[in-house]
Amino acid sequence: MSGFSLIPLALRSLMSRKAAVLLSVFAVALSVTLFLGVDKIRRGANAGFESTITGTDLIVGARSGPVNLLLYSVFRIGDPTTSISWESYEDLSSRRGVKWTIPLSMGDSHENFRVVGTTRSYLDHYRYGDARPLTVERGKWFEDEHDAVLGAAVAADLGYELGDEFPISHGLISAGFSEHKGHMFRVSGILARTGTPVDRTIHVSLAGLDAVHETGAEDHEGHEEHEPEAISAFLVGLENRSAVLVFQRMVNTYEPEPLTAVIPGIALTQLWSVVGTAQTALTATAGFVVVTGLLSLLIAILASLNARARELAVLRAAGAGPSHIFSLVILETALIATFGTLIGAGIVFGGMEVLGPLLSTQYGIPLATLGINGFDVAILAGVIGLATLLGIVPATQAYRRSLADGLTMKL
Repeated sequence: MSGFSLIPLALRSLMSRKAAVLLSVFAVALSVTLFLGVDKIRRGANAGFESTITGTDLIVGARSGPVNLLLYSVFRIGDPTTSISWESYEDLSSRRGVKWTIPLSMGDSHENFRVVGTTRSYLDHYRYGDARPLTVERGKWFEDEHDAVLGAAVAADLGYELGDEFPISHGLISAGFSEHKGHMFRVSGILARTGTPVDRTIHVSLAGLDAVHETGAEDHEGHEEHEPEAISAFLVGLENRSAVLVFQRMVNTYEPEPLTAVIPGIALTQLWSVVGTAQTALTATAGFVVVTGLLSLLIAILASLNARARELAVLRAAGAGPSHIFSLVILETALIATFGTLIGAGIVFGGMEVLGPLLSTQYGIPLATLGINGFDVAILAGVIGLATLLGIVPATQAYRRSLADGLTMKL
């Protein structure tokens, strides 16, 4: 019996036990799908996270921690500790080497969506992903203090169309008593979906926010105060990126008022180090599921040996030596693991093709760019290799079976 004849023999043996084999293949496929799927989502989330803002050299805000400044200025989470005077903003914006700046004024909301006061520079210079610009999908960018440009998620969730009017509220409180009903905003444009916090932001002019707080002068306890002619933060693009550290040091030692300048990439890495802990735990859990799936395969093959005792004995009687029986069981284990691994990988990569565009536009997870790589190949080969090694256990038991035990009818 040649080694080449073992493969068709193993396939016929597996076909004769379809139900049990299919369950084992399903267990391996499910575990591989979970592990690869979690890894792809983790990598995609990391890539999307880091590409939330690109092309910006520095983020400047009032004195605070780098992560806090990043959270409220880019991710719209939390609030600024205090404001930056307009005089300081103009002074720093006019410094030599500054190519562009984007002022950001925060502190108000509408239906729990953040309102950001800014300028045309936001549309012209804000970049995300692979340096993609913002685009107004419908309508136009704001032109006066009554115009508002909605992120794609805001328009979709609230059902707003061009020309619709709405008030804004102090802070994140949507109660009627906190609304500035004396100044209504009109939807002038809706941005194309980006998969970033921009989608959940309402953009208005700085003059519009000033007008709101001039007409809604009442100050309610628990609401954020807005200082006229002040902003919350601003983004900076420099003529020469090699001057980033020099400009950062200059801002951090700025005498007129205490300010903080952070490099977005470094702050994103610090933030991801916190978020990534949960991702690592999830990956470890998925790895445990893979091991569990392989152990279930081992148990299934061990359990099948008693039922296959006569089959193996017949093979011995037909001329198969102990080494052939040993190799046959290992080969069957490897085939089951291979089928399950390939099916699991097919589900993951097929799902990426189908769901990739949706996850990229809706949630900013660029799965489409995460094709098969060396790590994936190593994981797939590792699963098959580990399953083959585990197959030594039942193969050794089958090897030790005697011809007499297989042919003797047990009553």
